[in-house]
Amino acid sequence: QVQLVESGGGLVQAGGSLRLSCAALGGTFSDYTMGWFRQAPGKEREFVSAITWYGDRKYYADSVKGRLTISRDNAKNMVYLQMSSLKPEDTAVYYCAADRLGGTGSVDYAYWGQGTQVTVSS
Repeated sequence: QVQLVESGGGLVQAGGSLRLSCAALGGTFSDYTMGWFRQAPGKEREFVSAITWYGDRKYYADSVKGRLTISRDNAKNMVYLQMSSLKPEDTAVYYCAADRLGGTGSVDYAYWGQGTQVTVSS
């Protein structure tokens, strides 16, 4: 069983930056692929980024490539999402997710955090 706790969300102006953090409690962190998803009001949850067990492979949605960077620190049981050049359309609740295999779909992840709100003003 893995518990995930996100932090770092907030209000930022367009063009600004934020770093989201996700702490994993329980389990062996390096056993899990970690993902970030987001859900805007009235929209379905969508894939943002994922990183494999030792960080050797990273995946991004086309809409965030070049602006968002995922990373992890297995010694600290943490995964991060550095967000820059933010746009109003990035406004959403961002969720951290974990799974032994992972992927780019919500169904690919067994464990989820509670989410953190990111609001980008124009």
